[in-house]
Amino acid sequence: MILDHHSLAILRELQRDARQTVQQIAERVGLSTTPCWKRIKDMEAAGVITGYSALVDRARVGLGLLVVAEVNLNQHSPDTVQAFERAVQATPPIVRCLSTTGQADYLLSVLVPDIAAYEQFLHAELFRLPGVTHVRSSIVLKEVKSDVRLPVPMQPTAPEPRRERRSAPPLKTKNLGHP
Repeated sequence: MILDHHSLAILRELQRDARQTVQQIAERVGLSTTPCWKRIKDMEAAGVITGYSALVDRARVGLGLLVVAEVNLNQHSPDTVQAFERAVQATPPIVRCLSTTGQADYLLSVLVPDIAAYEQFLHAELFRLPGVTHVRSSIVLKEVKSDVRLPVPMQPTAPEPRRERRSAPPLKTKNLGHP
């Protein structure tokens, strides 16, 4: 799917506030309501927009501790990797998992209420995930930046397709016998 400047503007608006009406978004991006709605539906169908959610203050819901855990696996066979990744998907305190190069095979972001809860999570769950041989934990003291919005470009990265202007077909006229 090629995203033109209107579609990119719609994405920025939805990331800023997904509770806006289509009419509000359309006004902000310079489109009428129907084309704006159609672009949103097209981006949803194409998988550009993957869902909508609310941003929740983690401290206000009792998740005061963020831990970044570096995890190494004992082997990198497809079965071990798949089992580990499935287990991570099924473990709610793990809110982010990145497969990486470097010293760690994976970087995990773990949210728990406090250090005691993390210690329990570490021993009862994290060490028991398939293939895990080593975990190095770093306690986050302060989140300097935590933004889920993507830096959607202002302009398309690929040139917009040229729209050919079609000339009107020649008018058909009846020959009334006049030269």
